[in-house]
Amino acid sequence: MKRKLEVSELIFKIISYTFLTIFAICCLYPFLYAVSAAISGRDVVEANQIVLLPKDIQWYAFKEFFFDNSFWNSYTNTLFLTVFGTLFSVITSILGAYALSKKRLLFRKGFNFFLVFTMWFSAGIVPQYINYINTNIIFDAIGITDDKWLVVIAMGMAAMNIILLRNAFEGVPSEIEEAARVDGATETQILTKVYIPMSKSTIATVTLFFAISRWNGYFWARQMIQNSNEHPLQVYIRLKLESSLNLTDSVWSKPYAVYSGLYALIVCAIIPILIIYPFIQKYFAKGVNMGGVKE
Repeated sequence: MKRKLEVSELIFKIISYTFLTIFAICCLYPFLYAVSAAISGRDVVEANQIVLLPKDIQWYAFKEFFFDNSFWNSYTNTLFLTVFGTLFSVITSILGAYALSKKRLLFRKGFNFFLVFTMWFSAGIVPQYINYINTNIIFDAIGITDDKWLVVIAMGMAAMNIILLRNAFEGVPSEIEEAARVDGATETQILTKVYIPMSKSTIATVTLFFAISRWNGYFWARQMIQNSNEHPLQVYIRLKLESSLNLTDSVWSKPYAVYSGLYALIVCAIIPILIIYPFIQKYFAKGVNMGGVKE
């Protein structure tokens, strides 16, 4: 038998659901507007007649980019940076977090302090840029000429994600590790067979954080990748934006509006995240809670 809600509880639920509904609409509206503007006719877009639903539907913008080799090349570069960048970052973060979670680690408190210190005080853009330049010099010396690897490796750490993983590893009962050692497990086997399976929610969450960061990465990719054939999708979109906005509507010769093309690119860029996120979302709240709360 369900308990009858009190007046205060009912008011609270009504206010909460109303607020969440409005918040969800505010989050969803920009994406719906982008889709509508991308497939609407040139005249209605240039006249700012699009509010929510598309008008005079056409697919010229999507068709042009679908047959544009530069677009697919940038998409491939973004997939490269996302896959290898996420893989490198997750592996190094797991190894670092596992070491920092061990009380027997020499100077453990000092390492943890410096890890948190980087979150309080950032070195700034200039020292970071100099660091990337020096890393690039080292890469050139050992024969790595692909600038994408510089973005993959030089941006491989995130203090917050390491802390989440460290706290999750510290939450694993020590009795399980001791039992594994009694059975003759090595340090690598303990990590891969005990800690990683028992912290998969936090690892999935951290993987999502890294993947979104790499997929949306623009600034350092723009600064460090000199070859235009290696530019990721976000840099490609930015360059398209800069070149498109320099043209007036009167000299724009495409059958679609300037903004229709830009919105089409934005929609294409966000689709992979929309596809992947539902599969990881179930781990999100649990992973943040496990990694964010230290018992």
